[in-house]
Amino acid sequence: MELQVEGNATFAATGGQPFDAAKPTVVFVHGAGMDHSVWALQTRYFAHRGFSVLALDLPGHGRSGGTAPETIAAIADWLIACLDAAGLEKATLAGHSMGALAVLDCAARYPERVAGLVLLGIGHAMPVHPDLLAAAEANDPLAFELVTSWAHGETGHIGGVRMPGLWLLGGAERLLERSAPGLLHRDLKACAAYGDAPERAAALACPVLLIVGRGDKMTPPKSAAKLAAVMQDGRTILIEDCGHMMMLEKPDETLAALKSALMAGP
Repeated sequence: MELQVEGNATFAATGGQPFDAAKPTVVFVHGAGMDHSVWALQTRYFAHRGFSVLALDLPGHGRSGGTAPETIAAIADWLIACLDAAGLEKATLAGHSMGALAVLDCAARYPERVAGLVLLGIGHAMPVHPDLLAAAEANDPLAFELVTSWAHGETGHIGGVRMPGLWLLGGAERLLERSAPGLLHRDLKACAAYGDAPERAAALACPVLLIVGRGDKMTPPKSAAKLAAVMQDGRTILIEDCGHMMMLEKPDETLAALKSALMAGP
């Protein structure tokens, strides 16, 4: 599906079903240097069970036009423009990593537009190692290797995929390599510069679920716990034997966590 957002073509995957703004809608927002494809399992599941879904490509990412925003707050503002373009008064927002910071900021500043919030791979801050920032700024392939390595848990490094022939690290690295020059650096810089997460978390008015990987090196569980501690209506699901890329490393467990937040009953 293609939306026109702030004068640019914006791609959104709909999980294999036509988008219907009258249905309860979940908007999925990817992390730094990535695109909608990281949500493949989750979007298809909900799209075939009574929800509309929009797995967005942020500006300058994937199949979307425009220039990547330089700040987390700018991404949050852009998300509201997306809701407007899709004809949505309200939606549940689910974000991963950089996307989690963006949906957090969006929900805190636009509470009337957000029905619920799911934060995957988030912490009270997201510092970025100087060596990684430098490599990303130079468009050095080392940046893609570092992100891929740090983002996956121990099992992801030695296989861990139920489908024979698939390679978690290789697939993630190829995805990052397809990004435009300088894009990963811009995204990582935005994450590192964002210091408003605790304040925004304390201001949230909607229910919040945090999904955390026990072995996450990029946003460790203790960092997520600091953020959860200031929320009025937040709960955390910890996924064992999992790193930062829980949607890919532990897709079934991540889906089960999302179901607990979005669907009533067992």
